[in-house]
Amino acid sequence: MCDAQLAMPTASPGQPLAAASLLQLIWLASPALPIGGFSYSEGLEAAVDRAGVDAQDSVQAWLRDQLQLSLERSDLAVLAKAVPAWRANDLAEIDALNGWTLQTRESSELRLQTEQMGRSLMDWLRNQHPDDTALLARSRHCASPSYPVAFALAASLSLASTHDCLLSYAFGWAENMVQAAVKSVPLGQSAGQRILAALSADIPAVVARALRKSDCERQAFSPMLAILSAQHETQYSRLFRS
Repeated sequence: MCDAQLAMPTASPGQPLAAASLLQLIWLASPALPIGGFSYSEGLEAAVDRAGVDAQDSVQAWLRDQLQLSLERSDLAVLAKAVPAWRANDLAEIDALNGWTLQTRESSELRLQTEQMGRSLMDWLRNQHPDDTALLARSRHCASPSYPVAFALAASLSLASTHDCLLSYAFGWAENMVQAAVKSVPLGQSAGQRILAALSADIPAVVARALRKSDCERQAFSPMLAILSAQHETQYSRLFRS
């Protein structure tokens, strides 16, 4: 039964993570996971076109703002609650978190992204665990699973701490966004790696703050990102779906 699996102890931050769990988190963080993450820029392409985000320094500043003002307060804060909720089989909490995520996406593109990636990740999970009936049922619990909630289910199957699950999610986001910048600005690979290094240095503190947020502190309010995302919907000539 998956409930027995969810009751297994998890590693605490700072403790060595078992190889299998570490590899599972690396796998989940990969932009190559077949869930479509590579096809989204989350407003960055529009920022390149309309907001002067056109060089290493401006891309780095834009992504650091997005990490701290958007991801930390929204997706990572949701993930911090969703991982333990899946492990406790608290489906009422999962419903609340998923509903909040869908309702607070600030443009149709951003909502379609989280729904498509969430649905695709649940499909991937079912393909990976075709005989786990309890997991199959949980993967179908949300009619339209958001990506953070789907990622939380996948990550909850490992022995990793919630802290490490958030680190994996944040790094996967950062790597994907840097690759979007390399393609859309465009930037060289070395510049992209320098940006990724800067984001990676910020991620531990961002994760620590996200873990401390209460439900009333969670928010999704990034007006410029929302405007650029809405403008991207009608942008002439584009590489990405958001």
